[in-house]
Amino acid sequence: MLRRTLVVAGAIALFGVFASAAMANHAWGTYHWGRTANPVPLTVIDTTSSAWTSYVVTAVADWDSSTVLGLTKTTGTANKRCAAVSGKIQVCNSTYGNNGWLGLASIWTASGTTHIAQATTKLNDTYFNTSTYNNPNEKAHVACQEIGHDFGLNHQDESGADFNTCMDYFSNTGTNASSTDGTHPNKGDSDQLLCIYDPNTSGRTLNSTSTTGRAHACTGTGHVDTSNSWSKTGAGLVARPGSENVLVTHSGRITKITIVRYANPIH
Repeated sequence: MLRRTLVVAGAIALFGVFASAAMANHAWGTYHWGRTANPVPLTVIDTTSSAWTSYVVTAVADWDSSTVLGLTKTTGTANKRCAAVSGKIQVCNSTYGNNGWLGLASIWTASGTTHIAQATTKLNDTYFNTSTYNNPNEKAHVACQEIGHDFGLNHQDESGADFNTCMDYFSNTGTNASSTDGTHPNKGDSDQLLCIYDPNTSGRTLNSTSTTGRAHACTGTGHVDTSNSWSKTGAGLVARPGSENVLVTHSGRITKITIVRYANPIH
């Protein structure tokens, strides 16, 4: 069973699965892209190989359906390090090794704020080249989830239950390899983005139920900011405090945050 964790640089690691309750609100702390108006105009740079391109294209299109996001996908090149690009989301794949994670989402925040200034998603072919993970539904699930973290989303659930959202820990492997559940965001994810970014939701509670009968609710804290965070400069590292494994490093005017997703590749 897959365990996904966030690293503001976010990762998916290979350890045991820890059951936890569904998160009624699955914002990733208060991290969000600072902006003076909606939708948030973000460029997603797809540097992945042909083995991943269709999954990245689908994930970007899914997330772009949100009224608070205005995504543009471009292509590019990057080395294994997948260096962040200021003001953009960079998506990479490589054989990152038997290090325990399937995917890693990282965000950098502008100094003294929780405003995201740049982000990356890494997809680990060391595992996806194996028969356990190399199937279309698992790849779609992981690509969608890691890019979702880059907008400031956490997981809807971490128990392994099927919420039919890419932001849960349901694993599309083993007997579930043919299931398309969890390969796209659901209404709860759309609502959560509104609760984070849309000022019209401030103080309002949005409720929804997934196609698998799982309830989701969030109360809006949406607002616009006084500046656009992607215009900030600097570099550094930090991880989100909480129950998950977190890396925290500070350098320059930007803080990098990483969360880890845990997985057990043995089914």
